[in-house]
Amino acid sequence: MDYKLVRGRRRSISLQITEEGLVVKAPNWMPKAVIDAFVEQKRDWIEQQLEKFASQMPEPGMVPLSDEQIKALAKQAKKVIPDRVAYYARLVGVTYGRISIRNQKTRWGSCSAQGNLNFNCILMRAPVEVLDSVIVHELCHRKHMNHSAAFYAEVRRVYPEYDKWHKWLKTYGKNLRYIKTN
Repeated sequence: MDYKLVRGRRRSISLQITEEGLVVKAPNWMPKAVIDAFVEQKRDWIEQQLEKFASQMPEPGMVPLSDEQIKALAKQAKKVIPDRVAYYARLVGVTYGRISIRNQKTRWGSCSAQGNLNFNCILMRAPVEVLDSVIVHELCHRKHMNHSAAFYAEVRRVYPEYDKWHKWLKTYGKNLRYIKTN
């Protein structure tokens, strides 16, 4: 298996998937044969991660949103999301703390143990049903700070179409950060 090797002052091997492919970081003192054996041992995991990474890349002909576009989405989110959170909090039967709007790379939303909610401004480019599914998901964490069966039962009680819109986000969410150049 091909990989880029980066040696340094470290104690162990790490694997990272990037646009260039597999990057292996290893200690200066470690023999190449040991590194190769480690990579071979992790082959199944590496192939899964490479496939997952490739599936998250944007479609051809897409360019990232500009800083101005992201700022506009954040401004829009600050107007839209608080009202939707308030509406669904009543349905879930929970309270919440501060609402923050961010441009996160890996999360659509989060809920802290203190009840503070974070939402990704990029959600403004998704159908409103997707936004609502993320809001309900995070609010249900106020009752269950996990992803147990009880948690998902509560999510589906409040938002019966959750699975449909969660699947939409997993399938198309990667393209929300990009626009077509035609």
